Amino acid sequence: MITLYVLLALVAAALLAGVGIYNRLVRNRNMMEEGWSGIDVQLKRRADLIPNLVEAVKGYMGHERGVLEQVTELRAKSLQAQTVGEKGRIEGALGAALGNLFAVAENYPDLKASQNFLELQRSLADIEDQLQMARRYYNGAVRNLNILIQSFPSNLVANTFGFQPAEYFEIQEPGDRETPRVSFS
Repeated sequence: MITLYVLLALVAAALLAGVGIYNRLVRNRNMMEEGWSGIDVQLKRRADLIPNLVEAVKGYMGHERGVLEQVTELRAKSLQAQTVGEKGRIEGALGAALGNLFAVAENYPDLKASQNFLELQRSLADIEDQLQMARRYYNGAVRNLNILIQSFPSNLVANTFGFQPAEYFEIQEPGDRETPRVSFS
């Protein structure tokens, strides 16, 4: 009779531990989804700002159409991207294209002095800061979820209920990882 009670206690303890692990997995998955939602909101804000930026620049940069078209095309692709990796790759290219746009804008003093352009530039910088914070939060949530999914004994519960490791939102362009070179010559 005592062995039955011991056996029942072990089964109950295992079930309680499994429920606790499952709840941690669900909590971490929801935190990861919340993190992605934060990134998505900032990317949407940036995508909504880009047409205004392009319109502000268009009148000044008549012969720089290639830069404007690239920004517009990458914005459209970004809105259609489905996976985290695809979104990351396109957003990296879009960030580089926006950098090119601002570099070309340096050649137009009237544009640089335009209050509308300056306000759009400040808004974009603010969005980029918010996006950076959202990326860090998301990647931290992905790390925590992936650790749970891959660690013992939580991997047993994760495999049983179909939890899959999540994908990080990473820099896709190898040039973005390089240290900038500064020269005063």
